[in-house]
Amino acid sequence: MSTCHFALFDLQPAFDIDLEALAARYRQLARETHPDRFADAPAAEQRQALSRAAQLNDAYQTLKSPSRRALYLLGLRGELLPLEATVQDPEFLMQQMMLREELEELQDSADLAGVASFKRRLKKAQAELEQSFSACWDQPGQREQAERLMRRLQFLDKLAFEVRELEERLDD
Repeated sequence: MSTCHFALFDLQPAFDIDLEALAARYRQLARETHPDRFADAPAAEQRQALSRAAQLNDAYQTLKSPSRRALYLLGLRGELLPLEATVQDPEFLMQQMMLREELEELQDSADLAGVASFKRRLKKAQAELEQSFSACWDQPGQREQAERLMRRLQFLDKLAFEVRELEERLDD
């Protein structure tokens, strides 16, 4: 049984959601559906509880991440364009290369203050992309732009992950 991720949390499909309310609802549902509560139940019920818990966790992980939520919302609205169709964005590709080079330089110089500054700029860029996506994702004439913004969000998420890894290495 596949249920819309938003429906699991009694939410309407939207990009802008209250993350604190989402987390609170997740914790409540996780307690109610935790497989340990079904330890003495028949095997079929145990499997069902495990499946519900996995579905709940997947839905929560998807909805709490802006880029994953964007991808999910676009998927609910129909087929996504092939990656090649939305990545043909020379300006963004150049920006990606420059950001990667800057991150490599910060790694080579072990510049923790520089990494912190880079991270702040990255968070600002992510917030701006999220606002842009929010404004256009459900506008029929803006589908291609919404997909382009979602791909940019995915790239910045990956870069943010790499920044966190670099911080951890430099902190050791």
